[in-house]
Amino acid sequence: MKYLRTLPPEVFIPAPGVDSAAVLLIPRTADEFPACDGATFERLVKQGFSQRRKQLQKMLRSVEVDFPALAGQIGATPQARAEELSLEQWITLTNLVAPLPKVEPQDVHGEIFDIVNDHNEVVAQATRHEAHEQKLRHRAVHIFVFNKKGELFLQKRSQWKDKNPGAWDSSAAGHVNAGDDYETTAARELMEELGVNAPVQQIAEIAASEATGHEFVKLYTARHEGPFILPPAEIESGGFFPVPLLRQWVAERPRDFARSFIECLHLLPDDFSNRPH
Repeated sequence: MKYLRTLPPEVFIPAPGVDSAAVLLIPRTADEFPACDGATFERLVKQGFSQRRKQLQKMLRSVEVDFPALAGQIGATPQARAEELSLEQWITLTNLVAPLPKVEPQDVHGEIFDIVNDHNEVVAQATRHEAHEQKLRHRAVHIFVFNKKGELFLQKRSQWKDKNPGAWDSSAAGHVNAGDDYETTAARELMEELGVNAPVQQIAEIAASEATGHEFVKLYTARHEGPFILPPAEIESGGFFPVPLLRQWVAERPRDFARSFIECLHLLPDDFSNRPH
């Protein structure tokens, strides 16, 4: 956070009884801190700060954490209070309480894709690595999952992904393996990436190009309220967003998104999320 300037009461209507400050919030880089289980981190921090003058050994006992036994491993004293721990120490404590499962880098050589010509006709097969490295045309699906409010769920891709690591992407997406068809793949990706079964409906097709990663893409939609089960090897996090907000976000910060998602979003009718379902 960076302080910019003080704003006097007179610049507001009605004028408050206090001065205000304008500050700049600077997003952290994705690799600035180690990964940890977000739900456990939030639970520990909320409990620790619920009565900040009390020692953590008392505050965390109610969530079954033996803080004195772990204090030395995070460089804290057994008598430490919540405000005395740095962000790094809270993350380390979280990983001691709920270690993340070991995630191996994605195997780019095990999957086999159908390679297609410029008419989307199968002409050969190749591994994922070969298809991406040699920029061979292949097939993929994207699925947009909407809730009852018409909001679109996006996933934040894992840092382990071989393409677009850490970028925001469609609700679910994946390659069509050799011999598979688009619709079967769409249903499979919903289950593998979000842990849900839902009917899918095709609404658009996109020809292979540099923007799609040389993939012939079919775009599907589905309806679901969640919650979703997000595999850590595939997805770092996710959330529902209003479509108008996403369009503005994409326009202002396209680098935050996978290019193929942007291509899919461009094909989504403006009123689609509000249509009866």
